[in-house]
Amino acid sequence: MTDDAPDRDPDRDADSTAGQDPDVDTESDDDDFESDPERAALLREVADDVRGDTSESEQLANVLYRTSDIYDPDEDTSPEEVMQNVKFILEVKERGGLGR
Repeated sequence: MTDDAPDRDPDRDADSTAGQDPDVDTESDDDDFESDPERAALLREVADDVRGDTSESEQLANVLYRTSDIYDPDEDTSPEEVMQNVKFILEVKERGGLGR
């Protein structure tokens, strides 16, 4: 069996991915997320609608609002940053809050 892949330097690969979340696709094409103020407003409207008394609805609203930043022309946010922030929101919920 022949390996057609180019030789890789494992040390270089490890260095280039240090500090990166393996679940976040850093090779994504940001062109798919052009600013769209109407979409940002819609996501924020939905976030306001689902925000309620439960921690789950609050969490979902936070995720939706953070996602809307991708489309807000006044925000400088990448999909990777949003994904990392959403993971943080989920982790905080799992821990039971920020203070624990």
